[in-house]
Amino acid sequence: MAPDRDPTPNGDVASFPRPASRGFRRHLAHIGTRGVWKAILLGQVVSLLNCTTAITSQYLGQTYNVNAPTAQSFLNYVLLCAVYTTCLACKAGDDGLIPVLRARGWKYFLLAIVDVEANYLVVKAYRHTTLTSVQLLDCFTIPTVLALSWIFLKVRYALLHILGVGVCLMGVGCVVWADVVEGRGAEGGDDRFLGDMFCLAGAALYGVSNVGEEFLVKNHNRVEILGMLGLFGSVINGIQLAILERNELAAVKWDTWQIVALMVGFAVALFFFYSIVPLIMRLSSATAVNLSILSCDFYSLVAAIFLFQYHFHLLYLGSFLLVILGVVIYSVKPTASTERNVAANREVLAGSVYVDVPIRNSLTVTTIRCPPYVTCGSYWSYQLSPAQLDNKM
Repeated sequence: MAPDRDPTPNGDVASFPRPASRGFRRHLAHIGTRGVWKAILLGQVVSLLNCTTAITSQYLGQTYNVNAPTAQSFLNYVLLCAVYTTCLACKAGDDGLIPVLRARGWKYFLLAIVDVEANYLVVKAYRHTTLTSVQLLDCFTIPTVLALSWIFLKVRYALLHILGVGVCLMGVGCVVWADVVEGRGAEGGDDRFLGDMFCLAGAALYGVSNVGEEFLVKNHNRVEILGMLGLFGSVINGIQLAILERNELAAVKWDTWQIVALMVGFAVALFFFYSIVPLIMRLSSATAVNLSILSCDFYSLVAAIFLFQYHFHLLYLGSFLLVILGVVIYSVKPTASTERNVAANREVLAGSVYVDVPIRNSLTVTTIRCPPYVTCGSYWSYQLSPAQLDNKM
């Protein structure tokens, strides 16, 4: 085993941390940072907002027989357009609306198509299959995000990340198990196969949308992304609404204030959902967002206890705790990108990155600046030759 300390030509000793112990301390330091816990807390806010959209949608469908998923999402895109597209239009220079449209408008157009259809298919799935099927199948978003992030964003996952995902999925299993025990979730659905296919397709499109949004969030500002999504989403959603749901809209009793309130509540909750998600992606990743949203089932069931007289089961609480634990485990270590590691190595080889290394003798501690060398994968170890020490001192 290599020694912890190397002697210098002057008799001084340079002390260097072992890679394993340094990596462990880095993980502990990372999980204790403000950004990590901010992402976790915002994830639960997003989960509560998602719960609100699910409850309002369930009320509209079951109580008032409103079957218009495109119409429910349309007001959300209009709100995004009214707020963020307006802000984007007020910007000058290359960050303004017209320059952004010319430079990368086609990317946002494709993202808006995927996002609109994902919303449509998942809401449509509730009309044709059971709640239990939706709870299980919409988790397909997570492996989709993992795979696409690996391929296109060059994200590399460690064992801790896989463990965190597995713990979160165990939480979903607890919810489904509790539903089976309580005899809920298996009823309903006029065409379960069609509904299951809708849910799988919607979950896959959500994964594509999330990864695309993460890529844009890491390279552009949030106002631009939400403004363009609101602009194109309003147009695409409006056209689809006029084609597919004219009869459904005509059948809605708009003079019933409860229906209007539920539609507005759905749109406002979805608007804040869209507004917060980019913040989490910038702090963490699309995978972390989808893992956080898994706690939505717990919040929905707690609300159903008061709204629909459901009975509480301890497995629901176990589900929530497992999801939170899984998110924390996933967040212990940041994901690494191959491209970022290559860029860091190039900077190191070029000598443009320097670190502080303490040089100890019997009386004083002197800090020098020297280039690091990357070893042991994602771990950093610091090695100094006698010549480098002489040049630095």
